[in-house]
Amino acid sequence: MDALPLGTLYDSLRRTVSRWGDRPAYAVPPMAGRSYHPDGKEYTWNEVAQGVERMRTRYAAAGYGMGHRVAILFDQRPEFFFHYYALNSLGCSVVPINPDYRKEEIQYVVEHSESSLAISVDKRIGDFHAIAAALGNGLRVVSFENFPDTLPAPRSAAGAGSPDGTTEAALLYTSGTTGRPKGCVLTNEYFHNFGLCYVKLGGRLTMQEGVERMYNPLPLHHANCLSVSTPALLITGGCLIFPDRFHASTWWKDLVATRATAAQFQGIIPNILLKLPETPEERAHQVRFSLCAGIEPSHHEVFEKRFGFPVVEMWAMTETGRLISDCHEPRKIHTRSFGRVSAWVEASVIDDQGSECPPDVQGELVIRHSAEAPRKGFFSGYLKNEEATEEAWRGGWFHTGDAVVRDADGMFYFLDRKKNIIRRAGENIAAAEIEACITSHDKVKQVAVLAAPDEVREEEVMACVIAKNPADVADENGRAKVAQEIFDWCFERMAYFKAPGWILFVDSLPTGTSAKVQKIHIFAAGVDPRKQPGVIDLRAQKKHKAKH
Repeated sequence: MDALPLGTLYDSLRRTVSRWGDRPAYAVPPMAGRSYHPDGKEYTWNEVAQGVERMRTRYAAAGYGMGHRVAILFDQRPEFFFHYYALNSLGCSVVPINPDYRKEEIQYVVEHSESSLAISVDKRIGDFHAIAAALGNGLRVVSFENFPDTLPAPRSAAGAGSPDGTTEAALLYTSGTTGRPKGCVLTNEYFHNFGLCYVKLGGRLTMQEGVERMYNPLPLHHANCLSVSTPALLITGGCLIFPDRFHASTWWKDLVATRATAAQFQGIIPNILLKLPETPEERAHQVRFSLCAGIEPSHHEVFEKRFGFPVVEMWAMTETGRLISDCHEPRKIHTRSFGRVSAWVEASVIDDQGSECPPDVQGELVIRHSAEAPRKGFFSGYLKNEEATEEAWRGGWFHTGDAVVRDADGMFYFLDRKKNIIRRAGENIAAAEIEACITSHDKVKQVAVLAAPDEVREEEVMACVIAKNPADVADENGRAKVAQEIFDWCFERMAYFKAPGWILFVDSLPTGTSAKVQKIHIFAAGVDPRKQPGVIDLRAQKKHKAKH
C-alpha cells in the first residue's frame, strides 16, 4: 500500500495508457451556450497522452523543470490535464486558480506561490497582465485557449535532479475562515495515497478497473475532485466526467448522457435534487454508487430510495491525503457516521487539553498515518507558514478542527466544524444539526446557521433563511409568521436551547465553487448580525417555552 514506488503522476499516466489507452479518460457533458465544447467532449487515455507530450515538449524547450510553479486559470476545461501531467513529468508544480477569484485574490496566490508562469483563459487574461505589471517581478502570462508553440523562459533556472514521489505536484490554496488562504504543498505521493485509499476501501465503493465513469460537478481546483477523484481514476483507468459547475436542472440528463457509473458530490446537492420534481432520467441512469461529504441524515434514505443508488458518507480534508468512509454494510445512514479507522489512517478524539475522549464524548478529530510516521502521505505543509504547519501537527497528530464523537464500536460521527459550534450558556450546539432541522421544513429552500453574540449567554443561535417561496416572506407579517413556524418546528424536534434565537430571511447565501455556503461572507467584518434590517428576535420565546 506504499504509494512512493509509484513515482510521479506522469509515471502513472504512462502505465495507465499502456493498459487502457483506448478507454475514455476525461469528459465534459454537452451544454448549449458554453464557450468550450458545447456539444460535449471526451478524450481517451491515448489522446490525453498525445496532448501531454505536445505540452511537455514546449515546456521543456523553454526551460521549465524542477522547482518551478505554473499558475493556471482553466475554468474546468478538460485540456487542463495536458498541462498537469506535462508539467508533472518535468518536476513542475501546478497552482490551479479559482475562476471566481477577484483580481486581488489571484494576485495574492500568484505572488505568494512565486509562480514562474501564469496561464489563463482569455476572458480573464487581462487581469493577469494587470497583475504581472503590478508585481513587476517578471511573471510571464500566456493564453490557455491559444497556447503558444514557444513559451517565455522562466525567471530562474530549474533545480537539479529528477521528479519522484516526494516532488511537489500541486499547490492548492484552502479557502480559509480568517485572513489569507493557506497554500497546501502536495506531492506525487500525496495524490497517489489519496487515490489508492479511495480505490482500496471497497465495500459499496468497489471500483472496476477500466470501467468506471465518475461524474464530479465540483471544481478541479479543489481537493475533492483533483485530489480524490482524479488520482483514483488515473490509477484504475476510469473516466472522470465534470461539467463547468453543478447544475441542478441538467444533473440527471448529464448522468444519463455521459453513462456515468458513479458520482461524487457535497452534502448540499442531495438536498437540492430531492426538491426537484420527478423526471424519467432520475431512474434511467447507470450509477452504482456515489461518494458524498456531509449528506443530511434525514435525506439519506429518502435519496437512496428515490434515485436508486447508495450515497456513501465520507470525511477528508485537503491536507490529509486520505479519506475515512462509512462504505461497509451495515451503514448507519440515519446518523452522521462517516466510518472507522483503516489501514490508511489512525484517528482519535481529543479534548481541549489533548487527552483522549471516552466513547460518546464530543472532542476534536485528530488523525495520522502512524505513530512511527505520522505525516506520511499527508500534505507537506503550508507554504511559507511553518508555524501554522506545526500548530496543525501538535502532539504528533494532525488537528482537523472538526468536532466529532466516537462510539464504543469505533464508529466516528460528525458534529460540525469546531468554528461552527455555537457556545450558548455552557451548551455546545452544532450548527449543522439545526440546519438539517430547518431545511426539512417545507417552506425553507436553504439555511445557514451561525453564532450571534449574546451579552448574557455568550452566543445565540442565528438562522439566515432563504424561503422556498419568496412571496411567503414578502412583508413583515409574512416574515413573522414563517419565522414563528420555523421556531416551533425546531422547538418540537430539538432541545429548546437549539432553536434559533434570531431569524433573518435573505434572498441568497454566498457560496464557493464547491457549492458550500461561505458563512464568513454572509456579513461583512465588524457587522453585528442582530442589527440587520428585518431580523426577527425570538429569544424571549426560548426562555418562556423552556419554563413550560
